[in-house]
Amino acid sequence: MAISVFDLFKIGIGPSSSHTVGPMRAAFDFVQALREQDMLERVARIEVRLFGSLCATGKGHGTDRAVIMGLMGERPDQIDPSIVGPCLEELFESNTLQLDGRLSIPFLWARDMQWHEECLRYHPNAMTLVAHSHGDELWRNTYYSVGGGFVVDEAQAACGKLDADNTTLPYDFNSAAELMALCRMHDLRISELMMENEKAWRSEAEVRAGLWEVWEAMQACVETGLNNEGVLPGGLNVRRRAATLHRHLLAAEDDACVIASTFSAMDWVNVFALAVNEENAAGGRMVTAPTNGAAGIIPAVLHYYMKFKAGASERDVVDFLLAAGAVGMLCKKNASISGAEVGCQGEVGSACAMAAAGLAEVMGGSVAQVENAAEIGLEHNLGLTCDPVGGLVQVPCIERNAIASVKAINAAQMALRGDGEHFISLDKVIRTMRDTGRDMQEKYKETSRGGLAVNAIEC
Repeated sequence: MAISVFDLFKIGIGPSSSHTVGPMRAAFDFVQALREQDMLERVARIEVRLFGSLCATGKGHGTDRAVIMGLMGERPDQIDPSIVGPCLEELFESNTLQLDGRLSIPFLWARDMQWHEECLRYHPNAMTLVAHSHGDELWRNTYYSVGGGFVVDEAQAACGKLDADNTTLPYDFNSAAELMALCRMHDLRISELMMENEKAWRSEAEVRAGLWEVWEAMQACVETGLNNEGVLPGGLNVRRRAATLHRHLLAAEDDACVIASTFSAMDWVNVFALAVNEENAAGGRMVTAPTNGAAGIIPAVLHYYMKFKAGASERDVVDFLLAAGAVGMLCKKNASISGAEVGCQGEVGSACAMAAAGLAEVMGGSVAQVENAAEIGLEHNLGLTCDPVGGLVQVPCIERNAIASVKAINAAQMALRGDGEHFISLDKVIRTMRDTGRDMQEKYKETSRGGLAVNAIEC
C-alpha cells in the first residue's frame, strides 16, 4: 500500500475526518457507482444505515448531514460549508433529496436515515447505502471510514486492503528503522526521501505547489478562527476563545506575568491551535492533519515556526509537511490514526508526533533526532482516550490540540538537545499504541458512552 502525503493532508470540512469527511466521500462515491452502472436515473429511494461508532457519535459529528451532502454530489474537498445548513433545511421541509444535485427523490428522515449500534466486521466506522428503484433493490455497498478521511468499501475491506493504491515507490518503507536506514544509505534527509517518493505521483513542482496550497488552507483556517466569536453549535454552549485570546496577545506585549513574560510563544501556539479546532467544531473549512479531531496541532506548530524563526521560507513549509507525513504514514500503516480503533492517541498522539518530527526536520535535526522527536511526541500521548462530551468534537478535543501542540515543540527541543540515541524506538511506541488501542474498552474509543463524556454530564 502506497500512501501519499496528500492522503494525510486533505482539505475538507469539520468536525470529523472519520465521521464527516469520510462518510461524505463514501456517499459521493456511491452516487458515482450508480452512474457508472447506468442506475442513477432509476433510483426512487436511498437508505442510509449508520453502524457502530458512526451511530454512537454520528449526530454530534454531523455524519448524517455529511452523507446527505455526498448523495447530493458534494465532495469534502470542494464543498462550501455555508450551503450545508440551507440544503438540510430544504430537505426537512420538502422530504425530498436532490440526488447528484439534480434528481428529486423522496427522503423521509425517520425512515431512510437509520442508526444501528452494532459494529460491522471490519471497522467500527461503518455505513451501508442502499438504492431502490420503484420495485427492486438496485445496488448496495458498505463503506468503512478508517480515519483521516480514508474510505474503503466492502470488497476492499474483505481483501484486507486499506487503500487501492499500489504505486511503486523508489524508497518504500514500512517502519521507522527502514526509513532511517534508507536515509543513511542514500544520504538523504527524511524530507528529501519523501519528496522522491511523492514524485512517483506528480512532479516536484506539483508537490511543492500542492503542499503550499495545504499550508494556505491551514493559514486561512487559523485566520477565520481568530475572527469568529460566539457559541459553538451542538448544544453544549461552548464559547469560542481564540478571538478573545488573540486580542489579548496583541494588546499585552508588556504583560509582567511570569508565564506571559517567559513563555509568550506558548500563548501563540495555544491560540493557533484553538482557532483551528473551533473552526473544526463549527463545521468550517479544514485540513485533516492527519484527522480533523487533531487538525490544530500541525498548523499551530508550523505557524509557531513561521512566526518566530527568522528567515523561515516556503521551502521550510514543504520540508516540515513532508517529514511530518513520513511519521503519519508509519502510524497509519502500523497502528491507526482512527479514534474509533485506538482512541485519541491515534489522532492527537499521531499528530503530535508528526508535528514534532516536522519541527525537528526544519530546525536541522539529524535523521535520528527527527525520529526521536516523533517518538517523544507519541510516547507521551499513549493511552489517550476518545470520549467526547455529547459526541461533539469540542470537549476535551479543542484544548487537547493546544496542549499537544506545546508538547510537540518540547519533544522536538528535547530531541535536538540530544544526539538521537534513545531507549525506546518510534516503531516500539507505534506498536504500543496499536496494542493499547486493542486493549481499551470499547467505550473509550470514539464514543459518548464512557469516560469524560459520561462524568461531565453526571456532574
